[in-house]
Amino acid sequence: MTPPTPSAAASLEVTDETVEKPSVSDSSKGSESRSPGQLAWLRFKRDRTGVISAIIVILFFVISLAAPLIAKLYGKDPYTTYGINTPGLLGDNGLPAGPNGGIDADYWFGIDPQLGRDVFTFLLYAIRNSLLISTGITILTMVVGVAIGVSAGYLGGKTDWFLGRVIDILLAFPQQLFFVAFVPVVISIFVAPNEDTPVWLTVVCLISLLVVFGWASIARLLRGQVLALREREFVEAAKVTGASPARIIFKELLPNLWTPILIQGTLLLPAMVTTEAGLAYLGVGIQDPTPDWGVMIGYAANFYQDDITFLCFPGITMVVFVLAFNLLGDSVRDALDPKTKR
Repeated sequence: MTPPTPSAAASLEVTDETVEKPSVSDSSKGSESRSPGQLAWLRFKRDRTGVISAIIVILFFVISLAAPLIAKLYGKDPYTTYGINTPGLLGDNGLPAGPNGGIDADYWFGIDPQLGRDVFTFLLYAIRNSLLISTGITILTMVVGVAIGVSAGYLGGKTDWFLGRVIDILLAFPQQLFFVAFVPVVISIFVAPNEDTPVWLTVVCLISLLVVFGWASIARLLRGQVLALREREFVEAAKVTGASPARIIFKELLPNLWTPILIQGTLLLPAMVTTEAGLAYLGVGIQDPTPDWGVMIGYAANFYQDDITFLCFPGITMVVFVLAFNLLGDSVRDALDPKTKR
């Protein structure tokens, strides 16, 4: 048998190449056929830190929503003073008689000093209240910031100038100090000094003030994004076809702003959690006996030398949630914008 000629060998090489090329092109076509959202989801799933952080955050929200059910199954509530009602739970000094803050089979996280309330159920409702308030603040802040930022950037002219000055004034305020000073003033408008402040009024006051002074930075960011987008060809084409400003904003601009909006939202929520808890700790937010992360930390700070266990539970859970949400925000940013990959 004669060996293959050079021309036959060349034809074999060409045949091999033609067999390999379709597989490469098929894989590239497969990646090209995916939407930006699908590609971002694939990048996020590869980020182990982001996935673990998302599981922790979801677990916190599930616990907060299921707090009444968990407390019912547990058999206790956050308001009953078990230590006062049951002899032997509190010592003569008002501290839990048992070790580690009174932790046992009946009181999983122990009881608090002086009053003897169940720490486990109090923490469940504290997480619930803090997350519900912070989530409401975040959603309203994002809605207001997006609406004002997009309007200022797209409309321009005097509207942009006026809104820009309002943003500058709000960003110039020392917000934390202003909250501490202004929350009691707002509440005193509706409640007489000799009356107890309703919890709902405190919550409404907190949400209103934090939204009013929280949207400016988001609006400024989105204004800059819209200023760059409104000169793009697809916006000019929409104007030529006679599209209304509302249609251009909702159909052309907002779909291109979801990345910064989502990133800002994931970074804003943990900031609002710490702000709300800080105001409660300082005595101008949610007040005892209403469960709240800041209320628990503020109350436990009075007994940390004698009962450090009581301080650990709200402190550790709050740190874990804020850290997990911040890491989740970084992972979402990396998934949506691969150029910022860490």
